[in-house]
Amino acid sequence: MFERSRIVLLAAVSSALLMAAGCTMRQPSQPLYADLGGQPGIAAVVENLMYRIADDAHIVGFFANTNIDHFVASLEQQLCDISDGPCQYQGPPMDRAHQHMGLDDSHFNRLVEHLDAAMIDENIPLQTRNRLYARLAPLHADIMRLQ
Repeated sequence: MFERSRIVLLAAVSSALLMAAGCTMRQPSQPLYADLGGQPGIAAVVENLMYRIADDAHIVGFFANTNIDHFVASLEQQLCDISDGPCQYQGPPMDRAHQHMGLDDSHFNRLVEHLDAAMIDENIPLQTRNRLYARLAPLHADIMRLQ
């Protein structure tokens, strides 16, 4: 009886340690900003994204009257801020910035696809991409002007 209790106890302790180790491994080891590569990593993703937008007839028109240098700097600042980097986003709120654009889900989804492809090209791991998307997702309602 004692031996069986000891085996059950060892199994329980082993399971608890494995679960704790598993939870620890799933937790990010550093801030999202660092996992994105800091400012150079974010700048590379944004530059890659801009080339993709420029080649996409479905969404490039939304940027026709945009100061691209200002847009790039603002997007880099926003990604830095939202990923807990040393930046503070100074641009307009998302609802105001997109209020007269007439965006629909196909435009939004295309931009997200391009962002994902840009991050893949810049070797951003899936877990890091998903962490960024989790932080960007709440902006969807404002961008699409959903109440």
